[in-house]
Amino acid sequence: MAVRIRLTRVGAKKQPSYRVVVADSRSARDSRSIETLGHYNPRTEPVDFQVDAEKAKAWMAKGAQPSDTVARLFRAAGVLPAEKK
Repeated sequence: MAVRIRLTRVGAKKQPSYRVVVADSRSARDSRSIETLGHYNPRTEPVDFQVDAEKAKAWMAKGAQPSDTVARLFRAAGVLPAEKK
């Protein structure tokens, strides 16, 4: 089973908010997840991003791959090392 760390949309229509979840890569975006790691709200100033870094690192050590967006957020939060240019 290929596992991804990705965003799941929650919130009202035209007011998106997201959960950072661990899910099977073949499942739909908003379907059942294995575990919730945190949340992300892009509509606040500054952007609200909270994640359990220990759980995220543990899942990545087990082979879970973060999506592109989650990897960008993890780099900003210090969970992943910064990308070299």
